[in-house]
Amino acid sequence: MKIGNLEINGFAALAPMAGVADRAFRELCVKYGASYVVTEMVSSKALTMQDKKSRELLFMSAEERPCAAQIFGDDPEIMAQAAVKALEFKPDFIDINMGCPAPKIAGNGGGSALLKKPELIGKIVRSVRDAVELPVTAKIRIGWDENSINAVEVAKICEANGADAIAVHGRTKAQMYAPPVDYEQIKNVKEAVKIPVIGNGDIVDGKSAKEMLERTGCDFLMVGRGALGTPWVFSEINAYLEKGEVLPELSIEEKMYVMVKHIETLCQYKGEYIGMREARKHSSWYIKGMRGAASFRQEIGSLETIEQLKKLAEKVVDSCR
Repeated sequence: MKIGNLEINGFAALAPMAGVADRAFRELCVKYGASYVVTEMVSSKALTMQDKKSRELLFMSAEERPCAAQIFGDDPEIMAQAAVKALEFKPDFIDINMGCPAPKIAGNGGGSALLKKPELIGKIVRSVRDAVELPVTAKIRIGWDENSINAVEVAKICEANGADAIAVHGRTKAQMYAPPVDYEQIKNVKEAVKIPVIGNGDIVDGKSAKEMLERTGCDFLMVGRGALGTPWVFSEINAYLEKGEVLPELSIEEKMYVMVKHIETLCQYKGEYIGMREARKHSSWYIKGMRGAASFRQEIGSLETIEQLKKLAEKVVDSCR
């Protein structure tokens, strides 16, 4: 797939997920075969005001390329200024968030709330497109709710205003992350525009990746929650789509090794105090479905050091023997 003049190899990208897709996780997913990654979303307003936290969210390392900077907001001029500010971090392209369903984002007019204002979407995309020379993409949902499904209209507006690709999560804002993804709406978008369309939603392994491609005709895939606690999902998708091969499931020992390495990197980048608090959710995802997971989750809730995490990993391995 080509996003503007940027060549993207492989099959699947890591979706931008606030509080999850940080540098440590992005690097890990790239190591396992993610074709590109996207930063956590950054407030355009905060970025233009040189907010320290927003700037930290945009740091990108050499180990996580290609990487897009994702910005959100509802003011075309400020979005353009933020896109220019983001260039300082040398992103490979700029992504505009128009799909986040979180109340604090959508409630303030950003994210998926933009789906209610297609005309404003056009102005935002055009404003960002005119401000930077990098490729520009947009991430949307299929509509605000079941009575206002307008993904095709929005996609056409994005294309007409200079977007180089569009990622479509096959649910409305109201649906959040259930029920099952609507393949038909993603297919409709694919048939309506000439720019690449990236299918997103319910991709958890090679078979579901193939189903998304076959049922929608989309050009590429984006994996979000399907990578939580399973960053190796990208290896599984690549093996299945390249060779029809189903990789053997990782052993408990291997999973715990990946978890510890992930959290060590997280603590290296953010310090042990912050890193271990953020590690609690990741650790819960890694042990999901394992024997004794419920009691281990209680222990995870009070983790404070890497050493405690390593001891927990040993207990998990022992309990599954």
